[in-house]
Amino acid sequence: MKPVRPAWGSRPTPAVLVALLLTVLPSLTACREDIRAPVQIRIATGSPTAVYHAFGQSLAAVLNRELPNVQASVVVTAASAENVRLVGAGAAELGFTQADVLPAAPGVDPSVAAVARVYDDLLHLVSTAAGEVHTLADLRGKRVSVGAPGSGTEITASRLLDVARLGGDGVRRNRLGLDDSVAALREGRIDAFFFSGGLPVRAVTELARDRHIRVVDLGTWTEPLRAQHPEVYVSRDIPRSVYGVDPVATVANPNFLIVRADLPERLVREVTRLLMERRKELAAAHPAAGRMSPRSAITTAPLPLHPGAITWYRAAKP
Repeated sequence: MKPVRPAWGSRPTPAVLVALLLTVLPSLTACREDIRAPVQIRIATGSPTAVYHAFGQSLAAVLNRELPNVQASVVVTAASAENVRLVGAGAAELGFTQADVLPAAPGVDPSVAAVARVYDDLLHLVSTAAGEVHTLADLRGKRVSVGAPGSGTEITASRLLDVARLGGDGVRRNRLGLDDSVAALREGRIDAFFFSGGLPVRAVTELARDRHIRVVDLGTWTEPLRAQHPEVYVSRDIPRSVYGVDPVATVANPNFLIVRADLPERLVREVTRLLMERRKELAAAHPAAGRMSPRSAITTAPLPLHPGAITWYRAAKP
């Protein structure tokens, strides 16, 4: 007599298999729809000791906390020019840039758009207090860092040197980022360096704590620069309270948060909302972020605002 096979060990019939599949497949499909890949937001910033990076880290923290299914992170770069290239190429979703890096006419269908004008970058020319650089003209023949390749600093500094007839071989140029520029000045390998950033620049603050430095007045050069590049430059002051040195005037230009033009309108609207509504939190990371306002943020010429940013500003009525 053959043993009786238990019911749980019996082979299901085709009809039973079909019934099971019809029951399980809808739930599997629903699970697959619920598991969506996170939205990646890479924020192109700059040097770890400069404003872009501090601002970007704080913004990334806000986006990660408040936008479901978003993973925001910062990318260390050479700053403005590289940031525009990365965002335009789709290698980053957001980025910071100086206005003078942007083309005067971005075109009918630009690959990048603006989220906001965030603050003004001030051009610093820093030397040692004991050095020979007291004015821009004193740079002739000196070793000068004009900023890293791909930085907004290099563009602004190069334009200024050309206006002052110090272009070409007028100075002995070094193309160093902020941190390398500070190190080179400390070690006596350069006589001065340029850097363009919002106040205060942490690396300059730290340098001023243990070295006697000079920030060179560049205020008289704003109008000559505007004569050749009328779209952006203004004069701004660096008061004594910032670095503990003599107050000076210098050249400044607007700073934008830019975005890939093809990002969804709803996503950019939410990024704009959090950028404006979390200004106090962002300012805790760097005071420059606290200077934003919805009214000034919409002034982004020559770059158009992204439609998502426009939607938020219209609703907020800046």
